[in-house]
Amino acid sequence: MTENEFTIAPGSLLEQFTAGYDFPLDDYQLQACARIEEGAGVLVAAPTGAGKTVVGEFAVFCALATGKKCFYTTPIKALSNQKFHDLVERHGADRVGLLTGDSSVNSEGQVVVMTTEVLRNMIYANSTTLNNLGYVVMDEVHYLADRFRGAVWEEVIIGLAPSVQLVSLSATVSNTEEFGDWLDEVRGNVKVVISERRPVPLYQHVMANKQIHDLFEGVAPTASETPSERAARVNPELLKLARSETKDVRDDSRRPRGRSGKGKKNVAYGSGQFGGAAKAHLERQRGRDSRDDRGPRLTPSRAVMTTQLQRARLLPAICFVFSRQGCDGAVRQLLASGVNLTSDEEATRLIGIAQKHLGGMTSADLRALDHDIFLEALSRGIASHHAGLLPAFKAVVEEGFAAGLIKIVFATETLALGINMPARTVVLEKLVKYNGESHVDITPGEYTQLTGRAGRRGIDVEGHAVVLWQPGMDPRAVAGLASRRTYPLKSSFSPTYNMTVNLVGRVGRERARGLLEQSFAQFQTDASVVNLATVAARNQREIDDYLKAAHCDRGDFTEYAQLREEVRELEAQQARLRKQDKRAEALNSLMTLEPGDIIHVPAGRHQGWAAVIDAGRHGGRGGEPHPMVVTEDREVVRLTTSDFPTPTQVVGKLRIPRKFDPRQAASRRNLAASFVDKLHALNPQAATLHGPRADAEMTARISELRRELKRHPCHECPDRETHARFAERAMRLDRDRQQARARAEARSNTIAKRFDKLCLVLESMGYLGSEDHEVTDAGRMLARLYSELDLVTAECIRDGVFDGLDAPQLAAVLSSLVYETRRVEQGRMARMPDRVTEAAQHEVRATWRRVSIVERDFRLERSTEPDIGFAEAAFAWASGEPLARVLGQCGLPAGDFVRWVRQVIDMLGQVAAAAGPGDLRRTSREAVTAMRRGVVEFDPDED
Repeated sequence: MTENEFTIAPGSLLEQFTAGYDFPLDDYQLQACARIEEGAGVLVAAPTGAGKTVVGEFAVFCALATGKKCFYTTPIKALSNQKFHDLVERHGADRVGLLTGDSSVNSEGQVVVMTTEVLRNMIYANSTTLNNLGYVVMDEVHYLADRFRGAVWEEVIIGLAPSVQLVSLSATVSNTEEFGDWLDEVRGNVKVVISERRPVPLYQHVMANKQIHDLFEGVAPTASETPSERAARVNPELLKLARSETKDVRDDSRRPRGRSGKGKKNVAYGSGQFGGAAKAHLERQRGRDSRDDRGPRLTPSRAVMTTQLQRARLLPAICFVFSRQGCDGAVRQLLASGVNLTSDEEATRLIGIAQKHLGGMTSADLRALDHDIFLEALSRGIASHHAGLLPAFKAVVEEGFAAGLIKIVFATETLALGINMPARTVVLEKLVKYNGESHVDITPGEYTQLTGRAGRRGIDVEGHAVVLWQPGMDPRAVAGLASRRTYPLKSSFSPTYNMTVNLVGRVGRERARGLLEQSFAQFQTDASVVNLATVAARNQREIDDYLKAAHCDRGDFTEYAQLREEVRELEAQQARLRKQDKRAEALNSLMTLEPGDIIHVPAGRHQGWAAVIDAGRHGGRGGEPHPMVVTEDREVVRLTTSDFPTPTQVVGKLRIPRKFDPRQAASRRNLAASFVDKLHALNPQAATLHGPRADAEMTARISELRRELKRHPCHECPDRETHARFAERAMRLDRDRQQARARAEARSNTIAKRFDKLCLVLESMGYLGSEDHEVTDAGRMLARLYSELDLVTAECIRDGVFDGLDAPQLAAVLSSLVYETRRVEQGRMARMPDRVTEAAQHEVRATWRRVSIVERDFRLERSTEPDIGFAEAAFAWASGEPLARVLGQCGLPAGDFVRWVRQVIDMLGQVAAAAGPGDLRRTSREAVTAMRRGVVEFDPDED
């Protein structure tokens, strides 16, 4: 359903609802509300800032008017807190409640705001709080695509009682109709309401040097009330700039050279069309984390950018920087440049906001958090916002920005999906980001999400998106990115062990399997299977035509071509197997490394002898090992699997001091000296390891086929190669057809097939019985564990791995089951805090390996590997160490530290609930009490 003229029915609930607003509602809002009043569910898709939440608030209004309950779910706690305060102000504290992971206020209220996980847990527990539930609002339902948490949304949608009206609010996505069709199929009677009209027109610009240029020659496509079908022309001035720049800038601004200096065929910095590669390469060589004023001529510095935005009256602005360090570095640069964007009165108000949110914190904690720098920048109207920022500091920034007092915020992309912080202008420093593995272009969907923050409804008459010029940038590519509105919603749903035991316990295996087949993931997969079948049918017609053209009067050329094809396939398979065997052997040799092992690095920059400091198996969360070593050149580095094209062997042992700290120069020098002395004493020789031998049976088969080819009558045909060209095209299409068929078969019922395998694993390990509804005591215990390593945790509880640990030790060991080391942290050496925890962690890893073997037997991917990167910090915090000391030891930003401590606390709570009465429950609760202190417990927004 799209927008058109809408009339409100007299005497309706909608008429009463709209009377409470001092502004008229948009047609799409009225349409969606009317569908709710008629008893339908709705999916509302509209741009950021278009007022979708009004529809959710109408569902609340309907619940209160009809005596039913309404649950308002949000993806993050901050949004839940914000919505709770809004609804309390509107409907009163006696009718509105709040439920998050660690907060419970009036939980039996008629309207309860909660995070989506809380509702999921209620459904699995058959909570009585679900009684009389009439409406569920799922705000930001596009979170369903989130790789880590998206499955929770589908669990809720599938698990809610059919009588509940579902109100789903989504950002603009390009497959809204597909998502709506699925909701209608699963829930029944769901209407789709779409608005593509931006409440505030968005103008697109590029800032080069000190000039702000329009990106388009005419009106930007995003500045029109509705999307334009006609392609907009790029501003000729920008094309002229690009041409003039090419005279001065080398081509490798787009395609940087490799370490060898010979150049790369593959682009190392995105596609190359958004530029910036030469500069990024230079910064890596200099070892700089952030930009400065020495950049290329057309790329403005941050100080220049901010000043120009201020002069053009384009503040307040959010500047997206795809790096936390870059955000904090930008704030420091503006401070160093003397930029001040506030009046005395605004500065005073900002200090007041900071005191309100931070007044309850101790002076020692504030010092540890660089409060003075934060306050100095804040008073000038400058701030950063990212996941590494302490929640209380974030609250200051959010309130100050919403009040129009903070003029520029440097933020990571997570802000685009988080709290409501619209701005007049959004700035994108670069259109290339690091995704954890390589530098990639941002997608049109990401561009839409990020720039969607520009333009404050009711405040700005227009919003602005500004892209900073980068050397080598192609303005036409930027225009293409800015004018496309592709943002498909893709399901990330996949059953887990916890989900499996909960579903089997509630509805039995057969019905659970049927429920999972209703997932959006399976719905999308089924649609792709139909497309694959269409491609296969088309290919078959073309195959027949090519084989007809390959006809040979000397014999059956199709038969001859099939022999040639079989030879080609076997030779390719033989080469692949040789490569896979060699890689597997190399990987296995790395997986067995231990600290102190002396090895030979066969390739790469650090080729030669090295001693292992840290095996690096914890850093990849199920990925490949990245061992930290000291080389014979006295460097301490992290190696990757690319340094080991062939296996390595241990030739000796070096003692690594227990207190070795790779961040301290003295520690590195002393260890390097010991290693060089050890090498001289050992005088080892690098072993030559031969690759795997070719499979004799396969080699014999290839020889036999070649003999058959020579005996075939078509082999001597003078037109053989002409026939062969047509036949090879037919064979290639046949390969495509067979692969399409295989993909279609693999995708059919993929969710149900995974569920069946999970059931087999759980049955073999004693969590499920052989009957349809049978869940064992161990299974009921597993049903209370929601972590990614739920089965490993359950096995550890059953085997008594956590028994006998005190509270700090338990916190340290459990942290390895929830923590995930970020790539930027992998230079740090991780270890357990004492011998007791080291022994317990050894048992945890043994349990993980045992579970992995069972998973392999049932053809499931291996669970992620335990990660000890937070163990020392968890132990220290649970032991009562002060914040400054713990942050200094772990090297994490304060926001990350608090987030991980809270996750450990949540895990401790799950273990306490799962373990039942006894010492483990008592110790878990002791650890929770010990860790809930200071900045971890402090939340000024919670009463």
